[in-house]
Amino acid sequence: MLFADSMSLLWLSYYGLSLVVGLAVYFAFAFLPRLPRLVLTWCIGGAMWAPAPFRLPLVEEGEFYTGWAPSAMVAAVGFLESNGGALRNGLLCLVLGMAIGGVVGVALWWRGRNKAVLEPAAEENTASDPEETRRREPVIG
Repeated sequence: MLFADSMSLLWLSYYGLSLVVGLAVYFAFAFLPRLPRLVLTWCIGGAMWAPAPFRLPLVEEGEFYTGWAPSAMVAAVGFLESNGGALRNGLLCLVLGMAIGGVVGVALWWRGRNKAVLEPAAEENTASDPEETRRREPVIG
Protein backbone atom coordinates (compact mmCIF):
# COMPACT_ATOMS: atom_id res chain seq x y z
CA MET A 1 0.00 0.00 0.00
CA LEU A 2 1.06 3.56 -0.61
CA PHE A 3 1.25 5.33 2.73
CA ALA A 4 3.15 8.42 3.80
CA ASP A 5 6.28 6.59 4.96
CA SER A 6 6.28 3.65 2.58
CA MET A 7 9.12 2.36 0.46
CA SER A 8 6.64 1.75 -2.38
CA LEU A 9 5.78 5.43 -2.55
CA LEU A 10 9.47 6.33 -2.55
CA TRP A 11 10.22 4.01 -5.49
CA LEU A 12 7.09 5.10 -7.36
CA SER A 13 7.99 8.76 -7.03
CA TYR A 14 11.60 8.01 -8.01
CA TYR A 15 10.56 6.19 -11.17
CA GLY A 16 7.98 8.87 -12.02
CA LEU A 17 10.59 11.60 -11.67
CA SER A 18 13.10 9.56 -13.66
CA LEU A 19 10.60 9.34 -16.55
CA VAL A 20 10.44 13.15 -16.61
CA VAL A 21 14.25 13.29 -16.57
CA GLY A 22 14.42 10.69 -19.35
CA LEU A 23 12.09 12.75 -21.53
CA ALA A 24 14.19 15.86 -20.86
CA VAL A 25 17.34 13.95 -21.81
CA TYR A 26 15.73 12.78 -25.06
CA PHE A 27 14.79 16.34 -26.00
CA ALA A 28 18.19 17.67 -24.89
CA PHE A 29 19.86 15.37 -27.43
CA ALA A 30 17.61 16.63 -30.26
CA PHE A 31 20.65 17.84 -32.20
CA LEU A 32 21.89 14.25 -32.59
CA PRO A 33 20.69 11.76 -35.21
CA ARG A 34 18.10 9.25 -34.09
CA LEU A 35 20.40 6.26 -33.33
CA PRO A 36 22.84 8.01 -30.96
CA ARG A 37 19.98 9.93 -29.35
CA LEU A 38 18.06 6.75 -28.57
CA VAL A 39 21.14 4.87 -27.39
CA LEU A 40 22.29 7.69 -25.09
CA THR A 41 18.80 8.27 -23.71
CA TRP A 42 18.24 4.60 -22.96
CA CYS A 43 21.73 4.18 -21.48
CA ILE A 44 21.01 7.05 -19.09
CA GLY A 45 17.58 5.54 -18.37
CA GLY A 46 19.17 2.16 -17.67
CA ALA A 47 21.61 3.84 -15.29
CA MET A 48 18.73 5.54 -13.46
CA TRP A 49 16.47 2.49 -13.31
CA ALA A 50 18.96 -0.24 -12.38
CA PRO A 51 18.57 -1.21 -8.71
CA ALA A 52 21.38 -2.68 -6.64
CA PRO A 53 21.37 -4.44 -3.25
CA PHE A 54 23.06 -2.76 -0.31
CA ARG A 55 23.88 -3.58 3.29
CA LEU A 56 24.37 -1.01 6.06
CA PRO A 57 25.56 -1.72 9.60
CA LEU A 58 23.17 -0.75 12.40
CA VAL A 59 24.00 0.63 15.85
CA GLU A 60 23.72 -2.81 17.47
CA GLU A 61 26.79 -4.98 16.99
CA GLY A 62 26.45 -7.56 14.21
CA GLU A 63 23.12 -6.30 12.84
CA PHE A 64 22.67 -4.96 9.33
CA TYR A 65 19.99 -3.26 7.28
CA THR A 66 19.69 -4.66 3.77
CA GLY A 67 17.64 -3.32 0.90
CA TRP A 68 17.62 -2.08 -2.67
CA ALA A 69 18.55 1.35 -3.99
CA PRO A 70 19.44 2.89 -7.36
CA SER A 71 22.78 1.45 -8.39
CA ALA A 72 24.36 4.86 -8.94
CA MET A 73 23.62 5.75 -5.31
CA VAL A 74 24.95 2.43 -4.04
CA ALA A 75 28.16 2.95 -6.03
CA ALA A 76 28.50 6.56 -4.82
CA VAL A 77 28.01 5.64 -1.16
CA GLY A 78 30.40 2.71 -1.57
CA PHE A 79 33.01 5.07 -3.01
CA LEU A 80 32.55 7.67 -0.27
CA GLU A 81 32.76 5.04 2.49
CA SER A 82 35.69 3.23 0.82
CA ASN A 83 33.54 0.09 0.76
CA GLY A 84 34.85 -1.98 -2.15
CA GLY A 85 32.04 -4.54 -2.04
CA ALA A 86 29.27 -1.95 -2.28
CA LEU A 87 31.19 -0.05 -4.96
CA ARG A 88 31.68 -3.23 -7.00
CA ASN A 89 28.02 -4.28 -6.72
CA GLY A 90 26.78 -0.80 -7.51
CA LEU A 91 29.03 -0.37 -10.53
CA LEU A 92 28.23 -3.85 -11.82
CA CYS A 93 24.49 -3.19 -11.67
CA LEU A 94 25.03 0.28 -13.14
CA VAL A 95 26.97 -1.02 -16.14
CA LEU A 96 24.48 -3.86 -16.63
CA GLY A 97 21.57 -1.37 -16.60
CA MET A 98 23.35 0.87 -19.09
CA ALA A 99 24.08 -2.08 -21.39
CA ILE A 100 20.46 -3.23 -21.30
CA GLY A 101 19.35 0.36 -21.94
CA GLY A 102 21.71 0.62 -24.92
CA VAL A 103 20.32 -2.59 -26.38
CA VAL A 104 16.77 -1.28 -25.96
CA GLY A 105 17.79 1.96 -27.71
CA VAL A 106 19.27 0.07 -30.66
CA ALA A 107 16.18 -2.17 -30.82
CA LEU A 108 13.89 0.88 -30.94
CA TRP A 109 16.00 2.42 -33.67
CA TRP A 110 16.02 -0.85 -35.63
CA ARG A 111 12.25 -1.15 -35.31
CA GLY A 112 11.59 2.43 -36.45
CA ARG A 113 14.16 2.71 -39.23
CA ASN A 114 11.99 0.99 -41.88
CA LYS A 115 9.13 3.47 -41.49
CA ALA A 116 11.00 6.17 -43.39
CA VAL A 117 11.96 3.74 -46.17
CA LEU A 118 8.49 2.27 -46.63
CA GLU A 119 6.72 5.63 -47.00
CA PRO A 120 6.83 6.71 -50.65
CA ALA A 121 8.28 10.12 -51.32
CA ALA A 122 5.85 12.70 -52.60
CA GLU A 123 6.54 12.98 -56.29
CA GLU A 124 5.66 16.13 -58.07
CA ASN A 125 3.85 15.37 -61.30
CA THR A 126 4.15 18.03 -63.92
CA ALA A 127 1.01 18.35 -65.90
CA SER A 128 1.64 17.94 -69.59
CA ASP A 129 -2.02 18.29 -70.50
CA PRO A 130 -3.36 21.86 -70.21
CA GLU A 131 -6.76 20.38 -69.34
CA GLU A 132 -5.33 19.03 -66.06
CA THR A 133 -4.00 22.43 -65.00
CA ARG A 134 -7.25 24.28 -65.64
CA ARG A 135 -9.26 25.00 -62.51
CA ARG A 136 -12.47 23.05 -62.14
CA GLU A 137 -15.38 24.35 -60.14
CA PRO A 138 -16.99 22.08 -57.55
CA VAL A 139 -20.28 20.52 -58.60
CA ILE A 140 -23.10 19.47 -56.26
CA GLY A 141 -25.11 16.42 -57.25
